[in-house]
Amino acid sequence: MSDSFVVEIKRLPNSEGLPLPQKMSELASGFDLYAAVEEPLTLDPGQRALVPAGLALAMPAELEAQIRPRSGLAFKHGITALNSPGTVDADYRGEVKVLLINHGQEAFVIERGERIAQMVFQLVPQVRLAEVEELGATVRGAGGFGHTGTR
Repeated sequence: MSDSFVVEIKRLPNSEGLPLPQKMSELASGFDLYAAVEEPLTLDPGQRALVPAGLALAMPAELEAQIRPRSGLAFKHGITALNSPGTVDADYRGEVKVLLINHGQEAFVIERGERIAQMVFQLVPQVRLAEVEELGATVRGAGGFGHTGTR
């Protein structure tokens, strides 16, 4: 196995009785997050809500946590993470929350303990920006959206 990192996780008072984030299979890349709502939360079509996960993290500087939608909620109900992937920076110590939106045609009720998103840890390279007068040429050049094809 390659390098491993320790991510500290703190349960917040609203997470009492909920599981810690967990992978649902051995090779899963994401840890499922659970809704730490005090009472059911109804998302009407087109409505969005910031849903608490009941935890805070402390990560090494080399990591970020990406908050991503759960494919089952998206496919079955049209529920997705609005700012996907959301980023939890290594220096953030507040509660992890998930911005969900209902793109479906029916109201959706988020129950306490429902799996609402997944959290994937990614390496963050240390990058230094260098201002220059000119950039090196490429075949593509400044070709932007749709530049490589019509479909």
